[in-house]
Amino acid sequence: MHTPFTLDDFDFELPPELIAQHPLPQRSASRLLDARQSPAIHRVFSELPGLLQAGDLLVFNDTQVIKARLFGRKASGGAVEMLVERVLTDGHEVWAHVRASKSPLPGSRLHLGEGKGFEAEVLGRCGPDNGMFHLRFPASPFGLLAEHGHVPLPPYISHGDTADDVARYQTVFARQPGAVAAPTASLHFDEELLGTLAQRGIERAHVTLHVGAGTFQPVRAKNLSEHTMHTEWYEVPQATVEAIEATHARGGRVISAGTTTLRALESAARGGQLQAGAGETDIFITPGFTFRVVDRLITNFHLPKSTLLMLVSAFTGHSHMHALYREAIAQRYRFFSYGDAMLLDRAPPQG
Repeated sequence: MHTPFTLDDFDFELPPELIAQHPLPQRSASRLLDARQSPAIHRVFSELPGLLQAGDLLVFNDTQVIKARLFGRKASGGAVEMLVERVLTDGHEVWAHVRASKSPLPGSRLHLGEGKGFEAEVLGRCGPDNGMFHLRFPASPFGLLAEHGHVPLPPYISHGDTADDVARYQTVFARQPGAVAAPTASLHFDEELLGTLAQRGIERAHVTLHVGAGTFQPVRAKNLSEHTMHTEWYEVPQATVEAIEATHARGGRVISAGTTTLRALESAARGGQLQAGAGETDIFITPGFTFRVVDRLITNFHLPKSTLLMLVSAFTGHSHMHALYREAIAQRYRFFSYGDAMLLDRAPPQG
């Protein structure tokens, strides 16, 4: 009888020096662990076009990372650090994580940004478990963040953001602002590689999923069914649905560039059939999940005990995932956002 997985089944030991702190000079020079066969083959990411076939469809997440981290102070002078999680669609309001010695009260004002900066009004608490703050900015949050904010680098990257991070913690095709974390599998694609893929007859489509800070949060519940998944906003255009249907009709494969793209696509197919539209998703993909859309996955290496590691385990098989991670560690692959990638086929359903 199958025993349900627990949190410890998704743990592994990672030498800290394998956590990539900076991107490589060239995006497509990253390593690629080609796990479509056994044993896996060690490649360079620029080889990807030769691993796909004309008529395949690559689906990308076109979200754009915003400069979501702000530093400032309260009226009392106390220091404040803020991470804007979501820009609301109406007016100048945001949801944000706020770190301060004492939580700011509703009605108080925060001075954000260096120098003159700007004032934000605290409206109250919000979000899951009231863990975030609802604030009103004096103008467009996107404009204020672009001027005063910092790149929201992940917590395991130890340096402050630089001009290099502004350029490189962003995909070359980002166009929909709203993410506080990059869809990292797509950081390996540059214009030359995209051109080569097009020349080989590999088609492109896009979805949007605004990646939230929850993507970095480890699961803490030993029993996975007790984990509360963070929500993220996504949109799947009708043109993408039609491109996927056409790809499968001609026998091509749908390749997801990253776990965020996969989350958007499989969220849009939860009813049994892929549907265009926009909404919130809290989809939690663990072993036993029935994939309806994605045939192949390009993904970076993820944190221990993370929901994304569980997603990869569901897609490629739990024991296979661990074997690939052991191989990557032994071969000194670079891990996490600025690290290397792997190419996975979807495992057949377990009977």
